[in-house]
Amino acid sequence: MLLTWDREGGIAARAMKIAFYAPLKSPDHPVPSGDRQMARMLIEALQRAGHEVDIASRLRSFSREASHADFSALRLQANLEIARLRALWRQGGAPDAWFCYHTYYKSPDLIGSRLSAEFSIPYVTAESSFSSRRGHGAWKLAQDEVVAGARQAAVNICFTQRDRDGLESAIPDGRYAMLAPFIDVAPFEKLERRKNGGFRLISVAMMRPGDKMDSFRMLARALEHLVDLPWTLTVVGDGPARAEVSDAFSALPAERLDWAGETEPQAISGMLAGADLYVWPGCGEAYGLSYLEAQAAGLPVVAQRTAGVPAVVREGQTGLLTPAGDVGLLAAAIRRYLDDETFLVECGERARRFVFEERSLPAAARRLGEIFDRYVRSKP
Repeated sequence: MLLTWDREGGIAARAMKIAFYAPLKSPDHPVPSGDRQMARMLIEALQRAGHEVDIASRLRSFSREASHADFSALRLQANLEIARLRALWRQGGAPDAWFCYHTYYKSPDLIGSRLSAEFSIPYVTAESSFSSRRGHGAWKLAQDEVVAGARQAAVNICFTQRDRDGLESAIPDGRYAMLAPFIDVAPFEKLERRKNGGFRLISVAMMRPGDKMDSFRMLARALEHLVDLPWTLTVVGDGPARAEVSDAFSALPAERLDWAGETEPQAISGMLAGADLYVWPGCGEAYGLSYLEAQAAGLPVVAQRTAGVPAVVREGQTGLLTPAGDVGLLAAAIRRYLDDETFLVECGERARRFVFEERSLPAAARRLGEIFDRYVRSKP
């Protein structure tokens, strides 16, 4: 346990040494993603809350398909990591807590809960989730680990009510706290909105099969209802489904589409500043940090009222959310913004205030401090 001191020499706070683990993707993984971004921001938020954070392990426990053999092999790798960390901690001292980010049936934590019990330190989860459909076969082995860890946890930090409801259905007597999804607003602080002429829509997403592809298809169908209006769409992103995405938009005039491709993260804020409206259906979206980034740039959002999207967009205030699967209403929501510039500007201003005041790193650090004080921090 580390102590920090106030100017009068008294104890101001009790900082903790935190072992951080992200079984889905390590914070220093070479491939960018929303998971990697959130892992990095959680580390920074914990540090801003006064704690010392180290990445405990880089073992990736992600399995794309259910397999008893793969799970057994993964457990053997986890046992090696446990042995390594056990020896390290016995020599240099154990951390004060283990913090596991994003554990679910495809990426269980097979390390932290065991070590936490062995060394009598608090075990904390963030964005852990439970699926009632995964209670059989090889996925059950992994999900059982997730449930056991959540039951053991000093606190399960949930980013959406959806995740909390799922965990509580499996563990009614668990310990839970809410932390709203957040972003680093620094790249957006001095951003100036600029008009490039016309009305520019923008989407930022990886091009891959599954939910992302479903969103691209739905967006393309919605825009086919709006060819009578003078808009253009900038698509930021690339990936293995690039050809399929292009095919989905083939019915639209080519001059309406700007394929920006893969873009460096630091350049995206400027691209958002040059647009008018962020459009992304969000099929199966856990919550979507891109929605918060767009709002930080002063853009309203049009998306579906589905999955975790309502956790990052204030319906009717910072954007319009439509029923899941309804292409016509998604198109109508986009049309409303194109037809009503006053509404567009007002929503954009509210969106920017919302993110800066409530969904920033400082706000997250304060909330994490409150959670740790209540559930985790050892008493003096």
